[in-house]
Amino acid sequence: MRILLIILLYLTILSSYVFSDQQQVNIGISLSLTGKYASFGHMQKNSYDLWQHTVNAKGGLLGRKVNLIIVDDHSSEEKAKTNYTNLIEKDHVDLVIGPYSSIICEAIMPIVEKHKYPTLLPAGSADQIWEQGFQYGFGLTPPASKYTVGFLELLVHYKYKRIAILNADDSFSITLARNTQKWAKRLALEIVYLNEFKKGTKNLLSFSQGIQKSDPDAVIVCGHLDESVDMRNALKQINWYPKAYYASVGPALSEFHDIMGEDAELTFSSSYWEADVSDKYVFSKEFTQLFTERYKQQPSYHAANAYAACMIIEQAVEKTKSLDRENLRQVFQTMNTLTLIGYYGVDKTGKQIRQFPMIIQWQNDKKQVVWPMEIQTVAPVFSR
Repeated sequence: MRILLIILLYLTILSSYVFSDQQQVNIGISLSLTGKYASFGHMQKNSYDLWQHTVNAKGGLLGRKVNLIIVDDHSSEEKAKTNYTNLIEKDHVDLVIGPYSSIICEAIMPIVEKHKYPTLLPAGSADQIWEQGFQYGFGLTPPASKYTVGFLELLVHYKYKRIAILNADDSFSITLARNTQKWAKRLALEIVYLNEFKKGTKNLLSFSQGIQKSDPDAVIVCGHLDESVDMRNALKQINWYPKAYYASVGPALSEFHDIMGEDAELTFSSSYWEADVSDKYVFSKEFTQLFTERYKQQPSYHAANAYAACMIIEQAVEKTKSLDRENLRQVFQTMNTLTLIGYYGVDKTGKQIRQFPMIIQWQNDKKQVVWPMEIQTVAPVFSR
């Protein structure tokens, strides 16, 4: 009997050892895999899956396999809040990474703040996220207040003066429009048209007609993919095109060209990273090659941002030698490091301060970097 008890005790200890050896690092992410932000969400998901494969091939984190728990929030703030609550309270994940879009990032911040989960936000850039006193959110991308600065500088350089600004009424687009006005005034540009429409409005014909009457050199549309497409179609309906058409977010995706075809030509946008200049950043070229081989498409900056968030987590865990969330929060707050999208470094609010957007333009069925001049792949082209 005594021998049997010893054997049972040994088996219990052995099974506990095997379990701990197989323990995983669970990281929860809510993504827009359906709904209005699905294009961006799938780009991010591909990067997360790629990183999971890559990091586990290297031995995982702290010698433990990384397991990503990715759930769909349907591009909804309420669903995302439910997802993060469940990931933290029910799944008890070790870490979380933020969702897509500023409006959804802002919605989930009180939840991660309450539970003290340090959260990298690879797709949150509305300035108001960083103005509410949160201590557990950290941005990877420059704030929306600086998103159009490069394009405005480009206009000044080429001596264009008159601009029209149109925005959707979500937080990112409003922030972008307001700060575009501010920077335009600083650069002595003349705002000849300013208007706003409800998010989800598809027919923008009346706005295109109003813009044409104001006779701007450049049209700036503050929104996402749908707005960039819908406004371009509205301009086509009136058979008019400004000298420069800029739309935020959407034209940085290959999907914009897939939808618009030849009508994508000459469209400007902002980007935080492009494959054609990937040799300027650490691991960027390798990431582009791995992503393209695995998914048969080039990654957008949304994909690169997602992978960069994972790189930062790797570095932070390696530095702290633990998954202690308070220690990781301190590292996220203070670290200055180079990732595949450039430098990471935040101010005391968590706002990214070491990154800047570049300006891209669709030319001959290809995205080209046209600003700043130091890294441009081609010169910009303006309509006559």
